[in-house]
Amino acid sequence: MIKKKNRAISYGKKYLMLFLGSLLAAVGLEEFLIPNQIIDGGIVGISIMASHLSHLPMSLFLIVLNLPFLYLGYMQIGKTFALSTLFSVLSLALWTSLLHPVPQLTNDLFLAAIFGGIIVGVGVGLIIRYGGSLDGTEIIAIIMDKKTGFSVGEIVMFFNLFILGSAGLVYTWDKAMYSLAAYYIAYKVIDITIEGLDESKGVIIVSDNPDEIASALIARLGRGVTVLHGEGGYTGTQKKVLYSVVTRLEIAKLKGIVQEKDEEAFVTINDVHDVMGGRVKKKAIH
Repeated sequence: MIKKKNRAISYGKKYLMLFLGSLLAAVGLEEFLIPNQIIDGGIVGISIMASHLSHLPMSLFLIVLNLPFLYLGYMQIGKTFALSTLFSVLSLALWTSLLHPVPQLTNDLFLAAIFGGIIVGVGVGLIIRYGGSLDGTEIIAIIMDKKTGFSVGEIVMFFNLFILGSAGLVYTWDKAMYSLAAYYIAYKVIDITIEGLDESKGVIIVSDNPDEIASALIARLGRGVTVLHGEGGYTGTQKKVLYSVVTRLEIAKLKGIVQEKDEEAFVTINDVHDVMGGRVKKKAIH
């Protein structure tokens, strides 16, 4: 019963965030980008241009153009992803229809590109973070990634450069350049929204004093430490290898602790995109 209740809460939160993400994306599009003839990438960008040329509602193109990609996503990626994406696309179509009559917030192309890109980026980032998508080209990219030597990012970039370049033919080349700027801003904001501002770092420490360092990190940073067992490739010496996850704000403190215990310690620091679990709570840095 408790598991079912927790699952229901989890699903409720997920679809609420997908709905909110779609609202934010619609605000960025309808209040900043579309009225100033600035487009986004992917199916959304194609839908904006198709609506401009045909004078039909953009929401119609959003749904129709995404349908084949939704089917591919269902067959190749899974039911959960397809349902989340369908919900997100339908929500975006609803919000864009409702917001279309609302007067735009600025006529300044520079401001529209910046704030439109930021708001769209936050909205799309929320949708991706909670398991959905607004862009059929991403589904194609995921499928092509398995069959070609190109990464998902490279395939999406190719599609979007073609789509954003088309804005120069439909509108003007100035608008195409503003569209590229807005897309770049949205791309960066999506990353921040997915990963969070409080970036996590994975730290690997090889030292002759592993126990002292581990105890100090737990006591002074309040972070969990995993002890791995390694072997020197050249010497064959058995060593304890420490692994811990900290925020970027804690890196300087961690380095100080390690150097204090062992100036010769070998330390590597890598980006961590997501963290789940962990029992030790973070303490204040001082």
